[in-house]
Amino acid sequence: MNKRLAMCDRDMSLKPFSGIGGDIAPRDAQDLMAWPFFSLAKSRRVRPIDVRIGEVAILVEATAEYGMATIWDADVLIWAASQIVEARDCGRPTSRLLAARPHEILTFTRRGTGKASYERLKAALDRLQSTTVATSIRQPHQRHRHRFSWINEWRECLDGSGRARGIEMVIPDWFYEGVLDAALVLTIDRAYFDLTGGLERWLYRIVRKHGGRQKGGWSFDVAHLHLKSGALSHPRRFAFELREIVRRQPLPGYQLTLDHALGRERLNFVSIPQDPFDIAARRLGYSGVDKS
Repeated sequence: MNKRLAMCDRDMSLKPFSGIGGDIAPRDAQDLMAWPFFSLAKSRRVRPIDVRIGEVAILVEATAEYGMATIWDADVLIWAASQIVEARDCGRPTSRLLAARPHEILTFTRRGTGKASYERLKAALDRLQSTTVATSIRQPHQRHRHRFSWINEWRECLDGSGRARGIEMVIPDWFYEGVLDAALVLTIDRAYFDLTGGLERWLYRIVRKHGGRQKGGWSFDVAHLHLKSGALSHPRRFAFELREIVRRQPLPGYQLTLDHALGRERLNFVSIPQDPFDIAARRLGYSGVDKS
């Protein structure tokens, strides 16, 4: 039995993998950053995401009871990816069966740690488990779809008095295999968890995925971004909200601009040179340091 966590009784072939405590870098799966897999709204969404771009097909479906997993719920998957990559890099065995104390997940994702936050975490796990995905991404034959839920199953671990001691979750093969491939994972800025809007969270992930640290940056037609977002908003509303994000410049590490070329609105983004003092401050959980 792991001394850090009283495990649940189980009859499973998977060997449990316990999360690593302490300050580790947040990692995100590039497939999840580049494609529309989550609702960007805090209100319940049941309308599917059904996107086909080139050879890529994605269908995300939700239940009426729980609604679709949101981009805030995806923080649990970022935590899982970060734990798996950190353990792999340290030479520790990993597994699709992860065990953790809720406090570890909540603090890693910069959430509160009270009862209300724990209840919201359980609601997020329910949405991740009940949301189903069918995609052609990383399939040898594009006509074939891999179908899964973000979490195959999850459970609370209780002590003899019925008090919660931790949780266990089983992540799907599709996600686990993508995380184990070092080429398919990127480190993200911890300040990502401070972004409050669904659109700006999604935008940061796609900017980080495509913009990286390239000197010349990257750009997208706004109409194409709307398609890649899977958002339910009207294209005009989407463009308006995008302009507001450009005005506020909330994305850590990137400068955004808009231009109109050939009658089409285009979003440009470029990496901002990183100040080592700011990097150290963000890693410690501060928004900045006084270097005067």
